[in-house]
Amino acid sequence: MSLDRTAICNYFLSLQDLIVSKLEKEDEKKFHVDSWERVAGGGGRTKVLLDGSTFEKAGVNFSDVSGEFSEEFAKQIPGDGRAFTACGISLVLHPKNPFVPTVHANFRYLTRGNRAWFGGGVDLTPYYPFREDVIAFHKVWHKACTTHSDVADYDKLKSWCDEYFHLPHRNEPRGVGGIFFDYLDKNLDQVWSFVQECGNSFLSSYLPIVQKRKTQFFSEAHKEFQEYRRGRYVEFNLLYDRGTIFGLKTGGRIESILMSLPLKVRWLYDYQPTIGSKEAELYEIYLKPRDWAREV
Repeated sequence: MSLDRTAICNYFLSLQDLIVSKLEKEDEKKFHVDSWERVAGGGGRTKVLLDGSTFEKAGVNFSDVSGEFSEEFAKQIPGDGRAFTACGISLVLHPKNPFVPTVHANFRYLTRGNRAWFGGGVDLTPYYPFREDVIAFHKVWHKACTTHSDVADYDKLKSWCDEYFHLPHRNEPRGVGGIFFDYLDKNLDQVWSFVQECGNSFLSSYLPIVQKRKTQFFSEAHKEFQEYRRGRYVEFNLLYDRGTIFGLKTGGRIESILMSLPLKVRWLYDYQPTIGSKEAELYEIYLKPRDWAREV
């Protein structure tokens, strides 16, 4: 089956609109919208909210670009020739309340020569985790995969996520994971159905957590720990994230590429959490890969 690239891009555009509309209702503040064009080909639409009541910074980006890879970067990408197309949606939501986790998701469709594939994923980065929230998040993604088990092996995609969102220089995961996939190029029609399932599942995986935790009292110490842990987010996105690297290597729009970075962040020297504290619990229990979807 030959996929309709226009239909794929239109779905990602409509998903951006849906997610932003729900987030605006949650925050009671409007996103700023930037529509942009790329000199090398294509363009996109970036929607960003700053300093809202719920989100300190939230970005939901759509892009539909084309161009040519450099000879060096082309060696790292499947397919023939240097011409490529890429369309997709990416989002990162940084909440104000430290008891609400940061979340990231992206879904994309790429072509190069005679090759076409999907990539994407979603992962949760809590600062003060709640067991029931982590389990509920993972169960949504377990269901999305098992609904499309012919092309989406949950255990594989969950492990792939744990391996991908890992900071090797810290020997530490970024958060509690989710699912991750790339270069899915077999049975593309079925993979496309799976990608739509993922896109349609995002809000149900995250908004209930926001609604439960966004009014919880927090202290300045809680906020400082959140900003410290956000440093890990910055380190991963600038050093290892494939989307960031792809955007920079292909002459992407810098403001859109770096929208994932938090508004406020801090790096402390040789920080060690107090034994028995909630901060220590994050390291001892949650920053270790675990089969959360099968827990009760």
